[in-house]
Amino acid sequence: MTTLVDAAAALRAVRLVRTFGDGAQRRVALDHVDVALEPGRLALLMGPSGSGKSTLLAVLSGLLPPDSGEVLEPSADGRTGRNIWTMSQRQRERWRLANVGFVFQGYNLFPALTAVQQLEIVLKWGLDLGSREAHQRSAAMLDRLGLGKQLHKKPAQLSGGEKQRVAIGRAMVKGSKFVFADEPTSALDWENGRQVVELLRQAAHERGASIFIVSHDHRLLPFVDIAYHLEDGKLEDMPTTVELEPAAAAGGS
Repeated sequence: MTTLVDAAAALRAVRLVRTFGDGAQRRVALDHVDVALEPGRLALLMGPSGSGKSTLLAVLSGLLPPDSGEVLEPSADGRTGRNIWTMSQRQRERWRLANVGFVFQGYNLFPALTAVQQLEIVLKWGLDLGSREAHQRSAAMLDRLGLGKQLHKKPAQLSGGEKQRVAIGRAMVKGSKFVFADEPTSALDWENGRQVVELLRQAAHERGASIFIVSHDHRLLPFVDIAYHLEDGKLEDMPTTVELEPAAAAGGS
């Protein structure tokens, strides 16, 4: 599928190293990892628990500094630009605010806010939009996500799938170039999980966003454009199709 953005522009990680602990307790989470997040592509990162998946997500998104290596943002002409980890903290916060959205497995919605207010606060505080424009953009985004009738409901009144769609809308409403989703389907049944990953895939393919999912769920593989496996600090490509066991293919447990 043709994407909306030149695939040459990417958030590119070069030889990332990140360790935790000292001496005998030292653990290598990232061992000279290279990866590029390209516009219009949905990428999946898999690996065992404790393998460093969330660490890589945090380093790429500007939340956790690497011990060494670079995370290079695209410049205006599509060429590789600045290393986000040589920016000042304030510059990096502004970069993250302007370019990055997050989808968390626990939704992270404000209990006292309605669905539309969850998005409005991002636009008002993050992009300094007026109340009317923030409301219009937020309502339009939720309507595209099938939540047009749920605008004024609070999280306690929404299903798990609806809450996750609100979280996706919050990540996308400001036009984020990069969306990082940490286990976005783990709290959902498969039907709702499938809908969530299809929404993320749509956001990548139709809006040109770079979507990076961390998950243990192999059922996501057929939906993504590229998949990686991280273990012992090493990142490798993996196939995006899976061979089902006969029982699984027949619907067995």
